[in-house]
Amino acid sequence: MWKQWGVRLLPKRTLTAVIGRFARMRLSRLLIPHYVRWYQIDADEAEHPLDAYSSLCEFFTRGLLPGARPLAAGGLISPVDGTVSALGRILEGTLLQAKGYLYTVSALLGSDKDAEAFEGGHYITLYLSPRDYHRIHMPISGKVVFWRYIPGRLYPVNALGVAAVPGLFSKNERLVSWLETGYGRLAMVKVGATVVGSIRTPYGPRFSGAWNRQRRRISEGAAGLWLERGGELGRFELGSTVILLCPPGMVKNFTVSPGSSVRMGEQVAQMNPLP
Repeated sequence: MWKQWGVRLLPKRTLTAVIGRFARMRLSRLLIPHYVRWYQIDADEAEHPLDAYSSLCEFFTRGLLPGARPLAAGGLISPVDGTVSALGRILEGTLLQAKGYLYTVSALLGSDKDAEAFEGGHYITLYLSPRDYHRIHMPISGKVVFWRYIPGRLYPVNALGVAAVPGLFSKNERLVSWLETGYGRLAMVKVGATVVGSIRTPYGPRFSGAWNRQRRRISEGAAGLWLERGGELGRFELGSTVILLCPPGMVKNFTVSPGSSVRMGEQVAQMNPLP
């Protein structure tokens, strides 16, 4: 019980605003070597030498050297580096958050109608820790056709937060992207969290300060961005969570399990033949 109250009473938006502001300052670059050592990050695969990054935030959103994330030959690939938190079938409109906690697809997407398209399909939840690569990629070739920004809280999405706050993913700030593919339309939900300054994409809303975003309303819009499998879709400023919702008939079976560590480009599911 005290853990739940601790998570809820944490000054999440203030922490996000203060840490986000500092992480963008040039002074923060002095912490990069310490950050690398603390989280045991493989700096050799970073796109640039550590002293080339002008701030801690710039290092968080770093690119990688060519070939650092080879793509699996087939199947649905992980769009991010991270850990599998949960996966399974979407039945009766619900998803598993953690043991004992379910939440609804309609609450996650902000629409009952949009949720209906995923009944009987599959989902996978991927958590990005502070040590992970923070860019987001396409799990399958397709076109980003629509997005919806849903303002919300900034609860931490680590194991403590997920275990303490029922319905956390449908309460936090998030950006939902709909991807049109040969298998149908899937949804990618990018969930914000404590100290995640923003979710950057070339098509969605422009994120402002953490306190300003609290006053925003749900917004949405069309997009027309075609990307090949593995193409870069966006990035988190600090780590967070990505949830993929796949329509019925797309996924044959998962090739990973809860607790598995995955890297962008690794196969997470085998797919049924194209319809």
